[in-house]
Amino acid sequence: MRISSFFASVITAALLGSCAGREPAETTQTPTATTTPLRGTYWVLEQLGDSAVTTPENSQEIYLTLAADSSNRAEGQAGCNRFRGRFTLAANDQLSFSPLMSTKMACPRVSLETRYLNALETTTRYQLEGDTLRLLGAPAGTQVVAQFHAGEAPE
Repeated sequence: MRISSFFASVITAALLGSCAGREPAETTQTPTATTTPLRGTYWVLEQLGDSAVTTPENSQEIYLTLAADSSNRAEGQAGCNRFRGRFTLAANDQLSFSPLMSTKMACPRVSLETRYLNALETTTRYQLEGDTLRLLGAPAGTQVVAQFHAGEAPE
């Protein structure tokens, strides 16, 4: 009886010793960054060309949404006028918009709206990184024409 408990102690010590230097796999893995989906996200304009865009108090937030379904609808707010149209996605991050229709209310920031809608219509590519969307246009789809961040759609 003494011999079998001696062997049991030796085996237990050997098993415990073999696990002592190991760390669980979960502690050595680094979490990966997630990218916000292009479709179905409420994209808030933060830069148009080289200029930062802010939303003045008591103004509509300028945004863009691309339908998550197969309708390829694009819509949004250009400041005080709403717009809608269609978009096309192709290989190699190519993105283009059809001519966009918008309401025609008079606004103090109409020049910003015109520049924004023009930027959308001249888009040829996009870059998506984390919660940032960049629309690229001429020349050769390398110039950032607009930059957005993922936001919360108002209710």
